[in-house]
Amino acid sequence: MKQCLMCVAVAVSMAIASPVRAAEKPQPVRMGCGLMTFDTVPGWGLSAEGKSIIGPTHGGVVVDKAGNIYTSANIGVFVFSPDGNVVRRFLGDEYSNIHDMEIRAEAEGEFIYGARNANAEGIKFNAESGDIVLKLPFPEESGLQLKKFNPTAITVAPNGDIFLSDGYASNHIFKFDKAGKYLMHFGTKGNELKQFNTAHGMTLDTRYEPPRLLVCDRNHQPKGRLLHYGLDGEFISEVVTGLGMPTSAAVQGDYVSVPDLHGRLVILDKSNTIIAVLGHNSDPSKRVNFNVPQEQWIEGVFSGTHGSYWDHEGNLYVQDWNVSGRIIKLVRVR
Repeated sequence: MKQCLMCVAVAVSMAIASPVRAAEKPQPVRMGCGLMTFDTVPGWGLSAEGKSIIGPTHGGVVVDKAGNIYTSANIGVFVFSPDGNVVRRFLGDEYSNIHDMEIRAEAEGEFIYGARNANAEGIKFNAESGDIVLKLPFPEESGLQLKKFNPTAITVAPNGDIFLSDGYASNHIFKFDKAGKYLMHFGTKGNELKQFNTAHGMTLDTRYEPPRLLVCDRNHQPKGRLLHYGLDGEFISEVVTGLGMPTSAAVQGDYVSVPDLHGRLVILDKSNTIIAVLGHNSDPSKRVNFNVPQEQWIEGVFSGTHGSYWDHEGNLYVQDWNVSGRIIKLVRVR
């Protein structure tokens, strides 16, 4: 725990020492510690005039094999090169409101899987062309009678089975085969050990063999937590508790990055010990806050951390839930 406190102290002290805002041509800020030390890249993904171009964000981030970064905004998906230039866009009603994304290399190419909360469906589309090849609406064959279907997270098993979490409504996790056929569902809403109180984020945890689901139980009382479930819906364990509001998870090797809506990102090792805390926001009024405009952004400080993803070099891309649309690149310090 001492190491964790040191990580927070480094990030906070540097941010306080240099509270450089976007309009003041900010300098890089170093955060984290040890193996998980990062520098921010000021202005990454902004226009030549230094303005956000993606619009309000309430989504996720993924990186393809070529190193291109996909981030979902309210109006669609923007694809950036590693240096922060837009290389393509998938905009419009079919790509709007993607709350969570996964990317997967398959025989026909790379595909994006998306959970569209406001549009009540999961989708799968080609990462290069944008062609939508699968839609996952509420499965009537489940026999459930739901007042609302509001998916927040999606992930894919090694065999192609798809998991879609109804995190903003029933808190059931639905399992489909790779063709979209409904197979089963599990999970209920509540604060008991095996229940979810907003199953907000989810990924395939490849740190273990066989892989398992890592679920972000964002609003569990008294504190947010992470859970492990097997691919057949069986409860495995409570992974870590005492988090703020964990929104999503991304795995690389033995490490997992977990954005917390309270304005920070935590990194866990394979023992699920917190080894670094990045971007911690010490201002309570700016945490869990969508309405922080770009002119109030502080380099190296987050406000509503919602999505993250690693590239092949161990750099991190982080998205804030934000009215102006914020995505941050963190370069791993070697």
